[in-house]
Order: sequence, then structure tokens, then C-alpha cells
Amino acid sequence: MREDFDNSYARLPDRFYSRLVPTAVASPQVLRVNEPLARELGLDPSALTAEVLSGNALLPGTDPLAQVYAGHQFGGWVPRLGDGRAILLGEITGDFGRRDIQLKGSGITPYSRNGDGRAWVGPVMREYIVSEAMHALGIPTTRALGAALTGEGVQRERRYPGAVLTRVAASHIRVGTFQYFAARGDSAGLRLLLDHCIARHYPQADGPLSFLSEVAAAQARLIARWMSVGFIHGVMNTDNMAVSGETIDYGPCAFMDAYHPRTVFSSIDQQGRYAFQEQPNMAVWNLAQLATSLLPLMDGDPEHAAEEATRVLENFATQFSPEWMQLFRAKIGLTTQEDGDEALITGLLARMASSQADFTATFSALTNGKARDHITDNGAWASWAPNWRARISREPGDPKATMRAANPVLIPRNHRVEEAIQAGIGGDYAPFHRLVDALARPFDPLADDLDLAAPPRPDERVLRTFCGT
Repeated sequence: MREDFDNSYARLPDRFYSRLVPTAVASPQVLRVNEPLARELGLDPSALTAEVLSGNALLPGTDPLAQVYAGHQFGGWVPRLGDGRAILLGEITGDFGRRDIQLKGSGITPYSRNGDGRAWVGPVMREYIVSEAMHALGIPTTRALGAALTGEGVQRERRYPGAVLTRVAASHIRVGTFQYFAARGDSAGLRLLLDHCIARHYPQADGPLSFLSEVAAAQARLIARWMSVGFIHGVMNTDNMAVSGETIDYGPCAFMDAYHPRTVFSSIDQQGRYAFQEQPNMAVWNLAQLATSLLPLMDGDPEHAAEEATRVLENFATQFSPEWMQLFRAKIGLTTQEDGDEALITGLLARMASSQADFTATFSALTNGKARDHITDNGAWASWAPNWRARISREPGDPKATMRAANPVLIPRNHRVEEAIQAGIGGDYAPFHRLVDALARPFDPLADDLDLAAPPRPDERVLRTFCGT
């Protein structure tokens, strides 16, 4: 077992965090260990025991702490948030760079805000399933190293089995971390945080403006990838946007079944602030809060600095659109560019919306000539398909191979995730393990897993998701 844990964040001043150890649990049991990820990190999977995954025992060299941050939640400012149920154990370094190891559900911290600091098994299973599926889809994300049952109950609307997730991330620094120090007028803290993030994530950046540009570019790439698989984060608050460009904090997240750009799943998003089509706009809104936080560090006239930061934000669309186009071109079998491609793609999406076509199944069906079974609105397929066939006939490569590589067959279907959670509440974790295993092969699933690809029946549809912490 490696003993070279570090914690560079702990070398920042103590106003950045609170040092504490996880609260012990009664009777921990291993729910799952991500053995391939453990080996990638140089960890011995057999050392990830129930005691370690629950926080009852600490690996040598860890230096646990809870990070402080602030944030806008659904547009409302909250001046002090922080890790209310998570503890950063430390960091592992290697050829992969530097990775945080964090426990979620590990007990009360100074930032728990009257919460119990615990997690119940449902959200732990959801984050494990979805974050590992996102990784398999090639989307930057935090990852699940393991999960443990605590042997204790957690009281929410009822009493549920408790659990702890061990999460891995490039870092857990958020837009809200910068907001915390900016709101306090702590320019020295802001500078230390900026220097730390540049050294860790964007060494090519030479100051606050170029750092903002790098974060914006990373977010443009990330959100385009979300859109390409029909993913809805559900709670894009500034405290849930990692400056590393990874997907973080899987609360009321979901993958669309029937496509519509205004789709919302989160039970707390009553106004559709974080609807599917709004995600690029909300990324810009969040980046604007980061820009505002960084303004005190920008050299020269404040008005000029604001203008420069605004130009970075205005450039988001020019970064996002080419990423989106490249991904969606591939989804319809294109690798080259022609002027009519965007109209072809948006035309298909419009027909999918009018037909209430399943997002994943429709794109997957393009490769086998069965997409017409999904585009059912009167005349919709017949009015689109000839132009598409003419376009892919001009492709130099193999359009079907392009589509197979771009269109997953398996995603974490909401009803399947809920099925696994409900089984887990009852003590049956077989559906959870099966789903995690199957989703590791989203583009080429085993034949025995193809039932997991089917869209939900009307009585299986999940219309609302919950933070469920």
C-alpha cells in the first residue's frame, strides 16, 4: 500500500479549511471497490477495506480536512457553504497527475449547517453509477473509488441505510471557493487560491485573466459533452462547478429519455433554470461569477479589467459551438464539415422533440436504419432522411463506424438507477453491481445487458429526481 499521500491544499492557510477526522460508524461493510481505478492510482484494492472506505481507519499519510466555499444556489447568494458532509483525506500523485481522495457522508463538519453530515445509500449508489458511466463515456468527471455501508440508519423523509462514498477528483475547488474569498475582500487569499489552481490545473496560465480563459474553455468542452449524451446536471450552482473542468456533485442529475430541449428533472428546479438547453447559458452565468471574483487580482484599470473579462465570457459561444458541432456531426456519421451540417443536426433534434423520440435510442438506431421507428411525427423522418443520406454519401470514411463510436447504446437510464436504489434499500445490491458493470461498456455492451438499453415503459418513467443527500 502506498504511503506517499500528500495534501497540497492543507499547506494553504487554515482559513481555507477546517482540519478534522471522519466520524466513526458502527458496523461498516464494503459495498463496492473500484479495483481498476485503485490500481491506476497505485493503490492495493485489498487495502480498501470497510474500515478505510467508511472513514473508521485512515490510510498512512492522509491529512483530512473539510474545505470552505460559498456559492450561488439557484441564483441566490449563500456566503458560507463548504464541505458539509465530506472530508478531503489527501492527494495521490503519479503519472496521472494529482488526484484528491475524499469521503462523502463521513460525518458532521463546521459547514454542515444543522445537517447530520451523513449520506444514505441512494445518493451514494447514484453517484457511483452515474460518475463511472460518465467516465466510460469519455466525459471529464469525478470518479468513485469505493463505497461502504455504515451499519447505521440515516433519517430523511424516512430512515434509510447509511453509506459513505470515496470520491476521486482532479480537485474539489469550485467557482464558489473563489467567491468565498472575494466576498470577504480577502485579496491575499484569492491570490493564494489562484496560484494554487494555476499550478495544479493550468500551468500555462500566466495570471487571472488567462486562468479565467482556461476555465471557460474547459467548461465549454465539458458542457458540449454533456449535451451530446443528453445529460442534465440538474443543479449547476456555482458551488457545483469545478474549476478543473470535471463534472462534480451528482445530485438530481439525469439522462433524458424522450428528447425535449426544455427537459427538467430536478424536483427543486421549479423555473427550469437548469433545463437541458440552458446548461451552456448557466455555464456562462457561473463563469461571470468567477470573473467578478477575480477582478481584484487583475492588473491595471478596474474598468479595463472588467472589459477584458467580459470578452472572455463572450468568447464562450465560439468555444462551445465548435465542440458541440463536432460531437453532433459524429453522432449522425460525419467527420468532415459542410455548410448545411448545423441545419441537418438541428432539424433532426426538432423532429425528435415533436416525436418525443428517445434521445439515446434514436441516435443509436441511426447506425442500423431503424431511426424511422423513433421519428414518428407525421412525415418527419421522410422529410429529413434523404438530405442526411445524401450528406453521408459524401463522407470519405465509414459513417456507421463514426456513429457507433459516438452514440452509446447504454446510459444510466433513470428508471434503472431508481430500480437499483430501491433494491439496495431493501438490502439487494445485485442490480447496482450489474448496472455498474454494464455501463463500463456503453458503446459495445454484452448481449446479456441489452435489456438495460431499453427506454422506460410509461409506468417506469422517472419524472423528478432529488438531491437526496
